[in-house]
Amino acid sequence: MKIKIINGPNLNLLGRRDNHIYGKETLRDIETWLHSKVNSKDSVKWFQSNHEGQIIDEIHACIDSYDGIIINPGAFTHYSYAIRDAIESTKIPTVEVHLSDIHNREDFRKISVIKDVCIEQIFGHGKTGYLNAAKILFAYESKKRNI
Repeated sequence: MKIKIINGPNLNLLGRRDNHIYGKETLRDIETWLHSKVNSKDSVKWFQSNHEGQIIDEIHACIDSYDGIIINPGAFTHYSYAIRDAIESTKIPTVEVHLSDIHNREDFRKISVIKDVCIEQIFGHGKTGYLNAAKILFAYESKKRNI
């Protein structure tokens, strides 16, 4: 199975930004950790951008190349209908991930315009959320193949 992990704005600052919320690990640390946890036969590629259009282009580039997407859209979660439409249009199973518990933070963070086009939303589990999302996609793909 091939999975693309797409990370949005400010996630390149993990390890520096609000450690009490996001932890001390960098995005690269989380990537390395996740690669040690998934089966080596599965392909997991990472992407990060602070630019909405680049994220949309990356989602489009997954068509016919990836079996699933894990997306942490960062602040775009709350208002990017363009990213929502890109996910919906590709028809690639997608899991939305957030390191922090977005439902126990500021009111605006509780809103996701993306979750309704994803097969699941995971929040508040730190880096383990990425692993849980991968497991969800593996199970989804396995179920699809057995139908």
